[in-house]
Amino acid sequence: MSTLEVADIFRAHGPHWRSERAGHLSLGQLKVMSAIERCRSAALGGHVLQCRACDHIQIAYNSCRNRHCPKCQASAARRWLEARQADLLPVDYYHLVFTLPAPIRDIAYYNKSVVYGILFKAAAETLCTIAADPKHLGARIGVTLVLHTWGSAMTHHPHVHGIVPGGGLSLDGERWVACRPGFFLPVRVLSQLFRRLFLERLCEAHRAGKLQFFGEHQALDETKSFSDWLKPLRQIDWVVYAKRPFAGPDAVLAYLSRYTHRVAIANSRLIAMDEQGITFKWKDYRAKERDRHKTMTLTPDEFMRRFLLHVLPSGFHRIRYYGLIANTTRKDNLMRARELLMSSKPEETTDAETNSADTSGSDESVTYVCPDCGAPMIIIETFERGQLPRAPPVRVGES
Repeated sequence: MSTLEVADIFRAHGPHWRSERAGHLSLGQLKVMSAIERCRSAALGGHVLQCRACDHIQIAYNSCRNRHCPKCQASAARRWLEARQADLLPVDYYHLVFTLPAPIRDIAYYNKSVVYGILFKAAAETLCTIAADPKHLGARIGVTLVLHTWGSAMTHHPHVHGIVPGGGLSLDGERWVACRPGFFLPVRVLSQLFRRLFLERLCEAHRAGKLQFFGEHQALDETKSFSDWLKPLRQIDWVVYAKRPFAGPDAVLAYLSRYTHRVAIANSRLIAMDEQGITFKWKDYRAKERDRHKTMTLTPDEFMRRFLLHVLPSGFHRIRYYGLIANTTRKDNLMRARELLMSSKPEETTDAETNSADTSGSDESVTYVCPDCGAPMIIIETFERGQLPRAPPVRVGES
């Protein structure tokens, strides 16, 4: 199995690439490259572990904890999932995806905070508005939205994944309103409202001077040019699609563990770094199901360029909560939802409340296991950034 990592590519080709593009990379991109290159190396310090049973010694270097680092996301996802488990309700969950047309994607790269923010708000408002309409569900729902900015080949393809329970609180808060089995909301209605809300907010941002345009899009600075550019986008269908409902809350957690903290490419998809370039696995969703799994080879420069397309602005949250699970009202709304669900289904029980502490921002409690005998390992020494651990003591009888 290949052990190639994104860090290996950055270490081998990053210094030359950065020098050639001095002044053309953002501070955020440079920080991401540096963090990934240094992750779990002596540059970040670490600790020495010793097995309690067989005295095996092992050095563990610290992680960079950068949210774009492929190696650091598994533990971050685990902490997040432990916190979110308390939010799950004993109902079916549905998965919807809101995607932007290609022309919008083109200007989004230079306006990430604004356009990605509008994408979140328009998708959330669309779901909450249609769900509250008595013609559809007539209920207040909870929505978790997760931003992805890439396609399988690491091209720029911003879209949000929405995870929603199959129902919500009635508008008067007196009962739980369940959706029809296997069907949440009509995607065509969602698509039309999503298009209108997104374009309205985009026009507001343009009038407020919040958008920047470069190169072939420079003329869009002018109000009339921007208005003319938007006209075709008002006529086409915007892609909103619904996937099959999850098979219960446990399946939701399994899905979220794969999606919430995903980065542009996982190390497991890398195949080779050689004179041909960087080869990795990808899915071509335009091909038939049996022909989708393919490989692609890019030059190191192009691979790094594509990876860094997806560096988010500092402080930008890529997981957001709306409706019933908005942070300020989440606890009370979920408590009410459970009361109503339990009264209508007395035979069902849930222990979700037993793990209600949100530890997503805290350090996880790590248990190290000996690779030789499986016994617990303890930390016997720590060392700072740039330092090396002391040589392990020589055991009695060794020469």
